[in-house]
Amino acid sequence: MADQPTDANLGPPTLRGVPITVMAQYLKDLSFESPGAPATVGAVTELREGSVNVDVKVVPLGGPNYEVVLRVKVEANHEGKVIYLLELEYGGVVQVGEMPAETVEPILMIEGPRLLFPYARSIVTAMTRDGGFAPLLINPIDFAAMYRDFKRKNREAMAAAATTA
Repeated sequence: MADQPTDANLGPPTLRGVPITVMAQYLKDLSFESPGAPATVGAVTELREGSVNVDVKVVPLGGPNYEVVLRVKVEANHEGKVIYLLELEYGGVVQVGEMPAETVEPILMIEGPRLLFPYARSIVTAMTRDGGFAPLLINPIDFAAMYRDFKRKNREAMAAAATTA
């Protein structure tokens, strides 16, 4: 390809002009528990109470490659009892293109999970349906807002550590 370096001494090719490319994606971990089954299966057709928590983890793999892991935890409750608990880790190996160093972290923490999210959402929907419950459709997530919260919490923690030192 004309937009990739061809010199073997440069190491793996880096995509130019593309901020982030998903090289591979995979299911790292999946757990679904229905502790009240069979009594709760089919009896509850909608999620009335519960929580959906989403987290992002980025691990450098060397060079322009990183692992982005989207972690999703869903707990559904009905009448004060847990009817199901789902935990999912969906990962992807992504490659960042040529860009300024200060833009790598936001690209990985915002665009990486944004690209993986539809696949993780589909797994959650299928698992809840196959578990005997109404399919759970997770609303779209604003990963930019999550990243801003992450940075704000880091700044606050650093400020708190500086005042106690």
